[in-house]
Amino acid sequence: MTQTRDLASLEQTSETVPAIELAGIVKEFNSHGDVVQAVAGVDLEIGIGEFFSLLGPSGCGKTTTMRMIAGFEEPTRGEVKLYGKSVLGVPPNKRDVNMVFQSYALFPHMSVFENVAFGLRRKGVAKDEITKRVGEIIETVGLGGREKRRPRELSGGQQQRVALARALVNRPRALLLDEPLGALDLKLRQAMQVELKRIQREVGITFIYVTHDQGEALTMSDRIAVMNEGKVAQLGSPRDIYEHPATLFVAGFIGTSNILSGPVKSTSGDTAVILDGDGQHVEVPLRAGMSVAAGDNVDLTVRPEKMDIRADAADCARCRVRGTVTEVVYLGTSTNYNVLTSTGAEVTVFVQNSNNADDVAARGQEIWLSWEPQHSYLIGAR
Repeated sequence: MTQTRDLASLEQTSETVPAIELAGIVKEFNSHGDVVQAVAGVDLEIGIGEFFSLLGPSGCGKTTTMRMIAGFEEPTRGEVKLYGKSVLGVPPNKRDVNMVFQSYALFPHMSVFENVAFGLRRKGVAKDEITKRVGEIIETVGLGGREKRRPRELSGGQQQRVALARALVNRPRALLLDEPLGALDLKLRQAMQVELKRIQREVGITFIYVTHDQGEALTMSDRIAVMNEGKVAQLGSPRDIYEHPATLFVAGFIGTSNILSGPVKSTSGDTAVILDGDGQHVEVPLRAGMSVAAGDNVDLTVRPEKMDIRADAADCARCRVRGTVTEVVYLGTSTNYNVLTSTGAEVTVFVQNSNNADDVAARGQEIWLSWEPQHSYLIGAR
């Protein structure tokens, strides 16, 4: 058994090291005699003061990864470091990280103030210091004036803020949040996303956020690790992951993505032509270091908001494909058009309604899809 150690005995480390470092983390479970690998070799460095999200579908390993950071699970192999110091064998209450869950687990008989102060009282913090710190964090999370209320007198969003304040008042070096907004309705969840990012900026603490919701991750994160089958499929900024997906999985999981596939017809300099003839033309820029040749089968992605619908090929941009509208869905701010292309691909186009009094096309209508080549992104050859 790994010997338990107390982080309080470890000296302060330089602010240049990562807040959290995972090196070759593997977590295996025994299920009915079979070994199941929940996390399959994850390497991550999370910076001090960063809002970092672990994003992926159910069963991808994101929550298990967070539980290993928190100390609720020990890795089968690999290293977990907090500010440069290994925390293998260090129990959760000694790791100087706090965790906020989807279920807030507030004490129903205690006021907001007493819920937030609970951890400080357990640590024996002086009364004056408790009053000061609890008052400050309650103001930070936007609950000023509600100190005496019980949890049952608060909305779901307010209860979530109490749970957040209770975790932050201890001034952890990192805060771990496991889908904390999952129980809220859509409008409140969206409002709380903005609030969480504001709070994180104000307190300056490293936030590590687990979610399966792409919108949450894109809204709040400085960087995102997209996980799939226990591995990190892509790591980067929200913009980079959305605009430049590394794999078909990432392209399909992050937002809506139109995937066009086919053989390369020709290449010229830093451009590959995928479709050419009968008025249709699709080309895609080649990134530095990427090499394809005529005949290679490739996949490229075009985001729905990058495409336009046109009645005539003459009005199209350099990339253009014929198609038939199969469905029209009005969503208030935009209208979504599902289109079956002449190549057999099913794509979606988002059209903003700000300048469109009527639908730009009707179901069953033959149209042209139009976009600029720079909005084509080549995922890779197959």
